Amino acid sequence: MRSLFSKLLIVAGLVSAFASMAAGQAESAAVRRAKEIAGILSSGDRAAARRYVQENFAEGMLKRPMEQHLGFFSRVHDQTRGLKLVKVQDEKPAEATYIVQSELTGLYEALWVSVEENAPHKVTGIGLRPPSDAPALKAPANEAEFASRLDAAVKKLATADAFSGTVLIAKNGEAVYKAAFGEANKDFSVPNRIDTKFNLGSMNKMFTGVAIAQLVEKGKLSYDDPLSKFIPDFPNAEAAKKITIKHLLTHTSGLGGYFSPRFWDKSRANLRTVDDMMALVREDEKDVSFDPGSRWQYSNTGMLVLGKVIEVASGQSYFDYVRENIYKPAGMVNSDTYELDRINKNLAVGYHKRFTDEGIAWSNNIFSHVMRGGPQGGGYSTVEDLLRFDKALRSGKLVSAETFRLLTTPKPEVNSPRYGYGFFAVVDGGPTGHSGGFEGISSDLRMHLASGWTVIVMSNYGGSSGPVLRIAEDLITAMEKK
Repeated sequence: MRSLFSKLLIVAGLVSAFASMAAGQAESAAVRRAKEIAGILSSGDRAAARRYVQENFAEGMLKRPMEQHLGFFSRVHDQTRGLKLVKVQDEKPAEATYIVQSELTGLYEALWVSVEENAPHKVTGIGLRPPSDAPALKAPANEAEFASRLDAAVKKLATADAFSGTVLIAKNGEAVYKAAFGEANKDFSVPNRIDTKFNLGSMNKMFTGVAIAQLVEKGKLSYDDPLSKFIPDFPNAEAAKKITIKHLLTHTSGLGGYFSPRFWDKSRANLRTVDDMMALVREDEKDVSFDPGSRWQYSNTGMLVLGKVIEVASGQSYFDYVRENIYKPAGMVNSDTYELDRINKNLAVGYHKRFTDEGIAWSNNIFSHVMRGGPQGGGYSTVEDLLRFDKALRSGKLVSAETFRLLTTPKPEVNSPRYGYGFFAVVDGGPTGHSGGFEGISSDLRMHLASGWTVIVMSNYGGSSGPVLRIAEDLITAMEKK
């Protein structure tokens, strides 16, 4: 009882401290609520969060499951271990954005809160995102200082069990920093190594984009070819005549995702080939969501269908084509789409956190993921292999320089302003590449083409690559600006 009473006092003190920092100054109800919420987020107390939601959230917010609200509070606390109030960025009578700083990472976040206009001004919306004008970091003096500061930050995350994985940062193809943290297998306490293979998630889409581009260069297909040319028995024959290869590459085909109830009810042990996976498309994709090219909608199905196009155009299985035409010439010796019920050496097991009133419970993703990845995602690679892929693209080993530019630039003509052909597009001088995420999967490759930097983060914790990525890129930005 004494422990519980002490905990309640701590939470009450935190909330009071956050709520009174601007005592004597007029502040909006939204700012006051933002301070209260920052206090709850900093406490990490789910009981306090539950009470706050029940007493201070508006009716519309309370229609959402309580676990959804508690999940937000628990995740933010786990990722930040507390928030420092920095400044009010934007303030309106019923809405406010407060810049806060993570105690764990030092990263700045924008805490956005909206409230009802009338007293008692209950909360109608809440969110946390990177701010548009975060204070700039002090620039590292050189690459050695960059590596030292990044290493300290990632070690702090790993020590807090907020990151497990590998990190590789390169400049002009040469590693400036690389390190491994955490465990590849918690059951047997196997540590991650720099050559540990991590699940790529959606990063396989880059390989699919490159494969299509190679076949275009070889004259085997065109970006304007209709889908019906390669899959004449597609379940929606009319849509297949309108959907082009370009639409599939840019997520503007109108096709959706095959992670439907049918997928989850199916034995994933039977999904090993592109044709096996295409059976899900034939069952579920009888309609399209919109006219091809009229808008953007992320589509795993579209990328899977491209895998079948590659097989028809090349005369090879998708997996053989990628091995022979991408992995082999790039020197990617530790990359493939492994069948997970086979013996596969040095693969990291994916883990995700479940937040409960009793604390954190870990689960692996073995039974929630696919048996084998494919054109849309789910393969495996290492940070060193992804650097080899990056170098092969920049040097023209996989496709020509003009084709690489085509892969990585926006496609506004089909309403894809931020996505190219299997790659996130270069926008305003930013990076290209791709990310991948799922339960127990969090990976990212970012190629800064203008400056020569490459940032690669792979993790077997869901969602944990983001802070590492941001810290590395903030340090790089500071160095480039000095």
